[in-house]
Amino acid sequence: MRRLYPPFVGGWRGIGLLFLRIVTGTAFILHGWQKIENPFHWMDKFPNAAPAFLQGMAVLAEVGGGIALILGLLTPIATFLIACDMGYALAFVHLPHGDPFISATAGGPSYERALVYLGISIAVMLVGPGRFALDAMLFKRRDWVVEEKREWLKMPAA
Repeated sequence: MRRLYPPFVGGWRGIGLLFLRIVTGTAFILHGWQKIENPFHWMDKFPNAAPAFLQGMAVLAEVGGGIALILGLLTPIATFLIACDMGYALAFVHLPHGDPFISATAGGPSYERALVYLGISIAVMLVGPGRFALDAMLFKRRDWVVEEKREWLKMPAA
């Protein structure tokens, strides 16, 4: 697990990561919740729809990844799933359709949101979830020598 998690950032930067995780995770839950009623066929009405397995994985990535992102639980896996989901949306939906970066009309097609979410997921994957995450509680690195010295210094003299 040590290779998956960089040192957990604390202080104001950790609070910033917590805020980013909560906002992004909530957006993904809401984005995927629309698809959860029919997780393997929500995309069938579109031409060149993805296979049912990939449609289900997208729902899992959005809802499950969003929940995991908010909690900061298994963050490398959650951000990887979200990055794959957004990469697929960019490569097989938005860019082939010629969608612009920013839509010319309100509510029109664009690839801005997918690219921003891809960037956020990659950034959190590389930086880590921060100290205010379940991952930090479960997988934090400990310097056992320093902890033993602290315990030894606390012992009363005989």
